[in-house]
Amino acid sequence: DQLSELQDILKNPKQRGVLGEYYLETLLKNVMPPGSYEMQYRLGKNDNGEELIPDAVVFVRKKIIPVDSKFSLENYNRMVDEKEPNRKKDLMKVFENDLKNRIVETAKYIQPENNTMDFAFMFIPHEAIYYDLLVGTVGTGEEAENLIQRAASKYRVIIVSPTSFLAYLQTVLQGLKALKIEETAKDIRRRVEELGKHLKAYEEYHNKLGTSLQTVANHYNASGKELKKVDKDVMRISGETAGIDPLLIESTI
Repeated sequence: DQLSELQDILKNPKQRGVLGEYYLETLLKNVMPPGSYEMQYRLGKNDNGEELIPDAVVFVRKKIIPVDSKFSLENYNRMVDEKEPNRKKDLMKVFENDLKNRIVETAKYIQPENNTMDFAFMFIPHEAIYYDLLVGTVGTGEEAENLIQRAASKYRVIIVSPTSFLAYLQTVLQGLKALKIEETAKDIRRRVEELGKHLKAYEEYHNKLGTSLQTVANHYNASGKELKKVDKDVMRISGETAGIDPLLIESTI
């Protein structure tokens, strides 16, 4: 019964899309730290005034990586179920054209003027479809390549499955950690530079204080010597010394 319900869900394009978005959000939630991604993020509008809202975005520093979930299942199932070779070949082209349209739809989210990276992820929550894209080719002769290569080179759209997307997310996560370490190192270096400035200012004031103390000590010793001269004057007058012998400060500065 549960399998039958799942099949009914997958037959409905809208419900299938919701399932794909849920799968995408689950992957992001399990791998990415909170705040590093957002679902249904509004990028702004394109030149035609169309609101651009990818299924998800990943934040990398001040840049945004758009991610859109595409679940093209009907034409794929028709192609897989078809036994007649020529008909199967025709259905394969229909399936490829369907995916090309999905690639173009994903590419519209690449908006560097709206702070996005110059590429986007197209998430296909179906490993079998991804595998067929990986081993299949489009084009003929020397220009033959698989649709994944074509999407990346021509449209800058990176097609991923749940498994491969996990690998990409881990790479992004490591990049975020590296950026955090870099920012921390910059902050430490900035604080060390501030400490150096403060030490330099302290050294200047410390030297000025030493100079001032040297001046005070010199004045003190000079006044003491003058006071001893007063004692000699008293002796000449009275014949007795007053015993004035001020302590001199030994300057070591």
